[in-house]
Amino acid sequence: MYIFDSQSEFHRYPQGGIMRGQEISFKIYIKRGSIFLPKLIIEKRNNHISNFYNEIPMHWIGLEKNYDLYFAVFTINEEGNYFYYFKNINSDEDIATTQKYQLLIYSKDYVTPEWTHGGIIYHIFVDRFRKYSYAEKNCSIEDSNVKNHSIKNKDIVIRNDWNGVPNYLPDENGEIKNNDFFGGSLKGIIEKLPYLSELGVTIIYLSPIFKAYSNHKYDTADYFSIDPMFGDEVTLSYLCKEAKKYGINIILDGVFSHTGADSIYFNKYGRYNSLGAYQSEKSPYYDWYIFNKWNNDYASWWGIPTLPTLNKQSKNYIDFITGENGVLKYWQKKGIKGWRLDVADELPDNFIELLRTSVKEQDNEAFIVGEVWEDASNKFSYDVLKEYFLGNQLDSVTNYPLKNAIIEYIKTGNCNILNYTLKLIIEKYPAQTVNSLMNILGTHDTARILTVLGTAKTPEAKKERAEHKLGSEEKQNAIPLLKIASLLQFTLPGIPCIYYGDEVGLEGFEDPFNRRCYPWGNENIEILNHYKMLSGLRKKKVFTDGKYKCLLCEDGVFVFERYKDNERIIIAANLSKDTVTLNFKQNMKEHISGKSSRTFNLSNNEYLILLSDIKVDKLI
Repeated sequence: MYIFDSQSEFHRYPQGGIMRGQEISFKIYIKRGSIFLPKLIIEKRNNHISNFYNEIPMHWIGLEKNYDLYFAVFTINEEGNYFYYFKNINSDEDIATTQKYQLLIYSKDYVTPEWTHGGIIYHIFVDRFRKYSYAEKNCSIEDSNVKNHSIKNKDIVIRNDWNGVPNYLPDENGEIKNNDFFGGSLKGIIEKLPYLSELGVTIIYLSPIFKAYSNHKYDTADYFSIDPMFGDEVTLSYLCKEAKKYGINIILDGVFSHTGADSIYFNKYGRYNSLGAYQSEKSPYYDWYIFNKWNNDYASWWGIPTLPTLNKQSKNYIDFITGENGVLKYWQKKGIKGWRLDVADELPDNFIELLRTSVKEQDNEAFIVGEVWEDASNKFSYDVLKEYFLGNQLDSVTNYPLKNAIIEYIKTGNCNILNYTLKLIIEKYPAQTVNSLMNILGTHDTARILTVLGTAKTPEAKKERAEHKLGSEEKQNAIPLLKIASLLQFTLPGIPCIYYGDEVGLEGFEDPFNRRCYPWGNENIEILNHYKMLSGLRKKKVFTDGKYKCLLCEDGVFVFERYKDNERIIIAANLSKDTVTLNFKQNMKEHISGKSSRTFNLSNNEYLILLSDIKVDKLI
């Protein structure tokens, strides 16, 4: 009866989120002789409720293969999350009764930092990346800043076995303390800036570095102090300055949803010389927290009592973070270039908006990334529809949907979910957001990608998972799959984010086994050289803001094109069981071998990178 493809530029132009006031055009085919004459209905969504916004007449513009072609063009002058669908002009009957299409309208001044586009992010879990050389030579960190740590020395477990398994067993009270330290530091990162530069890194994203009890530092104790286990603010400023010489910027992990119970602000254990909210209702921090009944009955993150939830509506707390003398601007003045917002879903809209205003006032080119695990264009949190991409909140999000789709393709050979996920992202997200997405294959919250791809059967016992290493055959099978996964990560729209050590074959299941130390001197050189090849490829301009087009998605074979101006790059991966032959209309040059041909054979678990200065319309 009708033909309409919401992901086709012919049917809906332009694709993606639309700037307020920008013209949008629609075309729909209606079967000739049908009783339907289409009109376009626009609804604006307010949380779970969609309200009528406008009705757009559609005009007949031609006939093609027994289908009438109808056209409409209009603008929307108010930011928001909209839906559109088609109805019969002669009745209330929908042409597609079950299909409503999302349409996101963003503000005219919404841009994302162009310096991030085409770059590479490197995610460092600070305690596990690199010890400063004096500590490594002495095989000890006893002489470092441990004596200045905010917690008592007897509560810290100092590890001198750099390649050891992080502590994972509970203590006598059943608590996993995360208090073992291997000695990674900011100075260690500074020492390895040449390595990161050689890897093509343009952004270093640091796990939390503020003073805290744990090794992961997501239990903030003092927002204005660097944890002495990692260094101090002078060292951080020096890191930012030195990194800049290599074309690298530093972004920090902003944990603004909760603090540690062991902190200046809550001070449950009385370690700090402050009047914490746990100690007194007269504390200056009392309204930062949510007490059901003071003082033991308080809201905490995911019910974890060591992580009391912050009241993000507290004016005092908001000003502490976003104010002129607040946390955000303080550290930006020290040289950092942006923030990754931990559990962004738990930050209210007004908080994120004030955060963006503060960050961009200090540096309009600063980068703001939110941790979001789902489709961020229509994400609900606490029954509220989030507005991340309307122009006054985030630049980017962690691209978990793409991560999951890549892994699904690699493990099953089914490329349909990957193709579908990419089309949805490009259809919904603003183009400037797509170019800034943090494309991950693994994080400190997920198993290592080599382990995911190589493990035939995950051990059930935690002790077995702690000691698990891939067998030689498992690793031999996993490396080609990792190469394809990372190729997709580096060449699909967005910015690849390497979780430290993935580029040299670091293994591990869930936290804390995915937080092992970087294996200096024991790197897998085959994998590392592959990542270096990818970093060289990333320098091509198509990966800054070039368009994406799927050329083939069938029987485990996934072929797509990135193009901009006259530059074309085609990526092909074969996860079918058979060798496939790809035929092109003109010669293509293979990136690695330099071979030029119109025909390429692609074996199982292999990939191709093909270069052309002529647009390839289709495979023959």
